[in-house]
Amino acid sequence: MAPTMAATQFPTTTTEPSDHTEFVLLQGNGVKGLSDMGLKTLPKQYVQPLEERPSSFDNLLLHQQSIPIIDMANWQDPAVAEKICDAAEKWGFFQVINHGVPLQVLHNAKAATYRFFELPASEKVKYSKENSGTNNVRYGSSFSPDKEKALEWKDYLSLFFVSEDEAASTWPPACRDETLEYLKETETVIKSLLKVLMKRLNVKEIDETKESLFMGSKRINLNYYPICPDPDLTVAIGRHSDVSTLTVLLQDETGGLYVRDNHGSGENWIHVPPVSGSLVINIGDALQIMSNGRYKSVEHRVTANGSKIRVSVPIFVNPKPSSVIGPLPDVVASGEKALYKNVLYSDYVKHFFRKAHDGKQTIEFAEV
Repeated sequence: MAPTMAATQFPTTTTEPSDHTEFVLLQGNGVKGLSDMGLKTLPKQYVQPLEERPSSFDNLLLHQQSIPIIDMANWQDPAVAEKICDAAEKWGFFQVINHGVPLQVLHNAKAATYRFFELPASEKVKYSKENSGTNNVRYGSSFSPDKEKALEWKDYLSLFFVSEDEAASTWPPACRDETLEYLKETETVIKSLLKVLMKRLNVKEIDETKESLFMGSKRINLNYYPICPDPDLTVAIGRHSDVSTLTVLLQDETGGLYVRDNHGSGENWIHVPPVSGSLVINIGDALQIMSNGRYKSVEHRVTANGSKIRVSVPIFVNPKPSSVIGPLPDVVASGEKALYKNVLYSDYVKHFFRKAHDGKQTIEFAEV
């Protein structure tokens, strides 16, 4: 069971560190360090503009509607394949159950996330931007602190997978084995999903070249969302769509992920309720571009929580940085107009990270 702490259990101190950057980033305390201090008020750096706070979408679509839940026990069944493709087209998000990843592996990945973030700040800071011996391992807080007007209430460890040998020598021992196992065990479900999705796009076979294009690189994040003194004033993750081909998300039982409703006006937000043993799948910008807009990447955001810690473990399945992405020839072969130009994937990713979260504006980088 994930540890929780009631808001009333906070210590009585109201001290706020005078130098936020020094305390949170450079010393490696993260947002967790702020939360552990028992702050009664939210530091001003995290107060979001009115239009980005939970109150701006809290009362819009919190009733029974939610993203599809798909049983993948027999994923080759045409009826199941149709559900997967329909969900990718209409929702951009869906949950899968009976996906074949052992439940113990999911449990271990969440436990490893707690284990890393419970390390002393002096250990975690070894993996910060300033101290990490490799760009493939990065511990940090918020999304892009130097670009954001208001920070996000989140700490993370981001791990770019190169090889098992490279991971063995550079990933933190506190979480390395469990995250590698999780990454390895999801390989089959990722390939199964891509095979189904490509078939609807008239891609008959995923050969070595296409596999490299669709899933040539992977990044796994361990996300930690500490208890927040005033969750109504901030967000854990702001509005954005992923730059991946697919994202495979393991969330815990706390909840807090919201997805923009891709139907009607698009002004509504839908909560994604945690389903025990499930994985949340979402379409990324790269697949929207390669499918020429048929599959949709969708804005999503995460709320902060005033009484419980939340963790999540997304795997971002990406093209290789050196890949050129654009509408697949199989998709536009019939004369369909290309909505996107060809772009170097590493350039697309750099564009995403050089600004704060801003909804779906990154996709404009690739529009014709």
